[in-house]
Amino acid sequence: MKNEQAVIVEKRNQVAWVYLNRPNDMNAISKEILEGLKEAILTVEADEEIRVVVLTGRGKAFCAGADLKEMMRDLENRQPGQTNLLDYADSTFGSLTKLSKPLIAALNGITLAGGLELAMSADIVVASEKAKIGDAHANFGVLPGAGGSAKLPRIIGVNRAKYLLFTGDFISANQMKEYGLVHEVVNPQELESTVQAIAEKIAEKSPLVLKKMKQLVRDGLEQPLELALKQELLSLKAHTQSYDMNEGLNAFVEKRKPEFKGY
Repeated sequence: MKNEQAVIVEKRNQVAWVYLNRPNDMNAISKEILEGLKEAILTVEADEEIRVVVLTGRGKAFCAGADLKEMMRDLENRQPGQTNLLDYADSTFGSLTKLSKPLIAALNGITLAGGLELAMSADIVVASEKAKIGDAHANFGVLPGAGGSAKLPRIIGVNRAKYLLFTGDFISANQMKEYGLVHEVVNPQELESTVQAIAEKIAEKSPLVLKKMKQLVRDGLEQPLELALKQELLSLKAHTQSYDMNEGLNAFVEKRKPEFKGY
């Protein structure tokens, strides 16, 4: 696929591993990485065999944020109407957030600024004990642009988010687990096997249910509780006509493993 050097996709059974592959630059977000990510999203969405997606990094970093050198070049050479790094980021992050399949972020190392925003686009976050996590935008006089100020307070709480945003401090994966962003912290050597096991457990479930659950959670967080509950019930009523729900109930009665088909 295009931009294989910057983004690599590996398929393991029903799980797609998407690797950021600029290890010498700590997987800093460049236009090349953003284009590669967007193509990877299209690839995994189109492959019906893929049930779960994992995002991680090669080398010592998950992602150290935007490539500031590229951002500086954009600012120095910007022309009216010209697409720049921020435009690419907005489009790609939007596609990542709207990914219909469950997304797991496997934080293998440094996770800062745009890297943290990438992690917050995931549904589940698993981190290596070596991962250091922070916002860091303030350290370079930069504002967040992909969720640092909007998502982080919703995930870890307003006061904790403000501290990380204002100080630019890095904290440990274990501390971020206490804050609620990270689900599990593991030995670096066990990160991929742990994440693969979680992904395979999820992949056994109905892909239709996973897609609809993800959508219900996303929509529910943006709605008043009463409206979210009504939408949930309406979705369940419509879902009773699906093959997967009937297959799941029949499998329960017949004491066998269900064979979900995604419709």
